[in-house]
Amino acid sequence: MRRARTLEYRLFNLQCRNHRVPALIRGALRRTGWSGTVTGNTAVHDPTMCKDSSGTYFVFSTGVGIEIRTSPDRTAWTYRGLVWPNGASWTDTYTGVSSGSLWAPDCYYDGSTFHLYYSASTFGSSHSAIFYATSSTGLPGSFTNKGLVTSTTTSSGYNAIDPNLLVDGSNWYLSFGSFWTGIKIESVSPSTGLVTGGITGIAQRTANSGAIEASAIYKFGSFYYLFTSWDTCCQGTSSTYNIRVGRSTSPTSGYVDASGVALTAGGGTLVLGTHGNIFGPGGQDIMTDGDGPILVYHYYTSSGSFLGINRLDFSSGWPVVV
Repeated sequence: MRRARTLEYRLFNLQCRNHRVPALIRGALRRTGWSGTVTGNTAVHDPTMCKDSSGTYFVFSTGVGIEIRTSPDRTAWTYRGLVWPNGASWTDTYTGVSSGSLWAPDCYYDGSTFHLYYSASTFGSSHSAIFYATSSTGLPGSFTNKGLVTSTTTSSGYNAIDPNLLVDGSNWYLSFGSFWTGIKIESVSPSTGLVTGGITGIAQRTANSGAIEASAIYKFGSFYYLFTSWDTCCQGTSSTYNIRVGRSTSPTSGYVDASGVALTAGGGTLVLGTHGNIFGPGGQDIMTDGDGPILVYHYYTSSGSFLGINRLDFSSGWPVVV
């Protein structure tokens, strides 16, 4: 989950950085009906995807310095390096170590600039912060630190991790949160990329110790869809992570699931869960590409954590993985 970045994952990721996804795993993806076959270096956690003006795809993901991968076609992926190859000392007070792992980045490309939000914390703590950076190329070492966006303490009652930017015309919003009192949303200034205040709760669970995180809001038609990850992440094939959704006509309130249950009351319609040899999908992001809405996430197999990419069909009014 985005709340926890285990040592097991970090060690596995270092070992797999230069390896391709095994043929058995690619075959499993095809056998279970997943349309988004990926190859190359895909050992990621909490991926977010952007596409620049030249058509190159970028995936940023959790790791020391934030990892960067690129692809010319959304299929074959190459590891490129780190957002912060020289470390990010301004995050050390939240990670508790020098050059600690930075979590759950979220990218937005506006046609000329990459906007990147990311979080710093330690497992099980709400002493956390979200930071903001920009780059004209998205390549390793090219980002400029734009500073602290928001932070929480152990007495805040919510957790400032797992940022996700919604750009809705001239209005920007940042959703975030993990466990505690759930998912929050706050307005953002497009000129600075920083929050302007007014935190609102938009989703919360009491079941399973309040296990909800990794928010991502996507507008399709007249609805705003709030995706979240539920339950237990980061436990390999024992992970029970799953992707849920609700929708609203407002980005900042009123989300309900397909049964009409409010997301603030524990509602959430299942989008994707464990199936076949694929375990614990979550840590999701959603982007629009030439072939429509794209769901980006990580999942587990017996070999580790990998990148998942699928199209979403909203024709029923609710997102369906295709």
